[in-house]
Amino acid sequence: MKKVSVLFIVASFLLGAINLSAQADEEEKKTPKEEKEKKEKKVSLIPLPVIAVNPTNGLMYGVAPGASWFMGDKSNTSISSGLGTIIYTTNKQLILTAKTNVFLSGDKWNILSDWRYFMTSQPTFGLGTGPNSNKVIHDGFEYDDNQFSKKIETAQQMEFNFIRLHQTALRKHQDTRLFYGLGYHYDYHFDIKDNLLDIESDPPVLTSHYLYQEHQGFSQTEYTTSGVSFNLLFDSRDNAINPYSGRYAFVNLRVNPEFLGSDQSSSILWAEYRDYIHFDQERPRHLLGFWTYGWFVTSGKVPYLDLPAVGWDQFGNSGRAYTQGRFRGEDIWYGETEYRFPLQKNKETLGGVVFVNGTTASSRTNDINLFDYLDVGYGAGLRVMINKKSRTNLTLDYAWGNHGAKGFYLGLNEKF
Repeated sequence: MKKVSVLFIVASFLLGAINLSAQADEEEKKTPKEEKEKKEKKVSLIPLPVIAVNPTNGLMYGVAPGASWFMGDKSNTSISSGLGTIIYTTNKQLILTAKTNVFLSGDKWNILSDWRYFMTSQPTFGLGTGPNSNKVIHDGFEYDDNQFSKKIETAQQMEFNFIRLHQTALRKHQDTRLFYGLGYHYDYHFDIKDNLLDIESDPPVLTSHYLYQEHQGFSQTEYTTSGVSFNLLFDSRDNAINPYSGRYAFVNLRVNPEFLGSDQSSSILWAEYRDYIHFDQERPRHLLGFWTYGWFVTSGKVPYLDLPAVGWDQFGNSGRAYTQGRFRGEDIWYGETEYRFPLQKNKETLGGVVFVNGTTASSRTNDINLFDYLDVGYGAGLRVMINKKSRTNLTLDYAWGNHGAKGFYLGLNEKF
């Protein structure tokens, strides 16, 4: 990606931000009478055009519409939100997604949806974090007495198609912020092409994906993980798309039996927590946010591309600086803290953030334990509040990480 292209994208964003800021200021000048007379929209829809760059997709073109709405009385119903994407990239990828977080009237039910269809490609780097995460490939694999596969010192590029259908329904427990419920989760990878794999060469080129799949008894070209989940959620945030206060905790235990279509039976645990600490009660936007999750294979065997991996959370927000799936393993822990602050003395239109994140992953076959190594990312960003009632932010971030990783991110809503 040429520097001039990145500068053009940033300049275009800033010009748009200035225009949005001016529009927001005009809205603030309206009198209470004018505001009262203005008919309030039930649904706020933002058809965000996408021109962005990140390590996974290269240059991205398309639209990423976002919406926010209330399914009941605002006094006792949390805001619902949805994000979609219709994107094509310079890496010849097609990305279609629809992700929603819906609260029904009175917050009696919380409905989570994550639907995806990808025709995509991604590099993979083996399992675990740290210098030894790729050691089986980097040093070659002994497939026979004193016979070693060819060393691979670069990223291992893969192409695949992917369908995801995740649907979860949670019921509120009495008059509390505790929810519990069930979900169904379907992940299907197909038309998988492991570009560096060459079994017939001398010496053969054996990739991380190939060796893992052979060891665990999975297909090299397609696989399915299908199962049900048991969920427990606590959510006291004042706003789900841009929180100023409250806490969020979510536990999801997913069971993937063969009779529901999984290639092999397994279970996977997801545990997540978020919190927010204020520096100024009169400016609640001035805060420090914390986000952490753990993702673990608790039993059975899981196919390579379905293993826990950074950037594969519901909204794909973890691991800024790194390509999606850069760190993968049977177990993964992720942590992030972000300092958020207003950029205007008396208005909330413009804001800024600085952040740092860390990822650690295990590899049971390579004897890499969780927390043996930690890979970090860090960066800064600009926020433009384009809808003050829903607190919808247009976000622009630039991040750096280890191994020369870096990326530019454009999106809607806060990362957590």
